[in-house]
Amino acid sequence: MVVPHHATGARLARHRLADELADVVPPILLADLVAVLAELVGNAVRHADPLPGGVVRVAWRLRSTADGQRVQLRVTDGGSASGPLMRAADPDAVDGRGLHIVSGLASRWGVDRDGLGQSVWAEFDPVATTRSDLVVAG
Repeated sequence: MVVPHHATGARLARHRLADELADVVPPILLADLVAVLAELVGNAVRHADPLPGGVVRVAWRLRSTADGQRVQLRVTDGGSASGPLMRAADPDAVDGRGLHIVSGLASRWGVDRDGLGQSVWAEFDPVATTRSDLVVAG
């Protein structure tokens, strides 16, 4: 999907992801996906140039495994001079923790660059569902 290179782009992407994957992945994984996507789009808007047309491209891919759904998120923007960097944030700082959140929630993440810009991606291994995660109505 394509979203505006604006703060509203993160909201649009979060809602679309949540709507499309609500019945496909476990709720705990969906919450992590939504949080990471918001961080990646927010970082693209704050720190990178837009793609032509003033947009950011957002994509997700699911792969079924024996353990559940493996998901990759990808946010593509026009790039920046320095690229994404994890920063050290003071305890009182109001920002600077985005990539720490991505790193903490995703199984792995990285950056791909080409002549048109950069893509920041995050992959999530399947969430193991145990009996304690199940709720029985009755």
